[in-house]
Amino acid sequence: MAKKIFIAATGQNCGKSTTSLSLIHLARQHYSRVGFVKPIGPKPINHRGVWVDKDAALIAGVFGLEDDLELMSPVVLQPDSTRQALDGKISMTSFEARIRDAVSHLESRCDFLVIEGSGHGGVGSVVGLSNARVAKLLNAPVMIVSQGGVGNAIDAISLNLALYRQEGVEVRVVLANKLLPAKRERCLHYLNLAFADAEFVVAGGFNYSPILANPTLARIAKILESPLLGDARAGSRIVHHVHLGAASSQRVVDLLDASSLLLVNSSRDELLVTLSSLYHLAEYRRRIAGLVIPGYTPISPVTQKILDGSHIPYIRTPLTNAEAFSIIKDDVSKLTAEDREKIDLIRTMAESELDFDAIDALL
Repeated sequence: MAKKIFIAATGQNCGKSTTSLSLIHLARQHYSRVGFVKPIGPKPINHRGVWVDKDAALIAGVFGLEDDLELMSPVVLQPDSTRQALDGKISMTSFEARIRDAVSHLESRCDFLVIEGSGHGGVGSVVGLSNARVAKLLNAPVMIVSQGGVGNAIDAISLNLALYRQEGVEVRVVLANKLLPAKRERCLHYLNLAFADAEFVVAGGFNYSPILANPTLARIAKILESPLLGDARAGSRIVHHVHLGAASSQRVVDLLDASSLLLVNSSRDELLVTLSSLYHLAEYRRRIAGLVIPGYTPISPVTQKILDGSHIPYIRTPLTNAEAFSIIKDDVSKLTAEDREKIDLIRTMAESELDFDAIDALL
């Protein structure tokens, strides 16, 4: 029978997928057969003709687990699934059976199994399968991943603990994640004080990393629903700063930070030409990640020729500058199997920042 751990969280964007990926990477250094399952998949994608959760597809792609992909994502919720379940058109007990069967198969062939939940402890309640309920169903000890900080983290952890305790589930580890390096030890000190009498261990997760937090050009192209043009090979480049190119050309250039994405309206010929020309220079190529060119006004033929000749990566969209900027700033970057730089960094960080032996000993 496999050792297993249920990765829960206090909310969205705490780093569950990053934690799951890290634990699989570390577990493979100790166990010969390591598996993954996302019992309830709220983010469906069609992967090789099969509907699976995007996180299951990510893990399968990174670790070469495509043969187990259907087992890794036994219940995939489509946009109308919750309504159908509440209307009685989908059997909730059938969801349970599919999850049990998939996990049973994976346990029989694995030595270590990572089970990833979805959002906070109550997510899934609408179909009768909250994260806490699924962890109970699978008899899996829980790791709760929280955001860094003190007050908000303690409140969120306490709220989620109540649901797991109600279900009779053992929480073995609380992993404080996305910690600011300068405040890491202080945060962990106060979290340990707050939960000094708890039955679980408080451990430190990853320090906050701009590389992991910030999007790639490919991600931005996806959320803007427009292709990446110019040097399409630059899709994995990470954008650290986003600037509205509304000032004069010289002022925009003076304000460039490292790996900046510039939003430049399609009517700003002089700025498009300036940035395209600067992209030829190594100094500025490091500072210019690419362009988003919003607006209905066509780019002039001469400017388009200069733009294409520079091979600067750019995304053309009919949105306004403000609309594009809002979409980009509101997005929280998510990992894909193609984000090799980020995935390599996660593996490296996992080996230095996570104590797998200590976690393994608690299971």
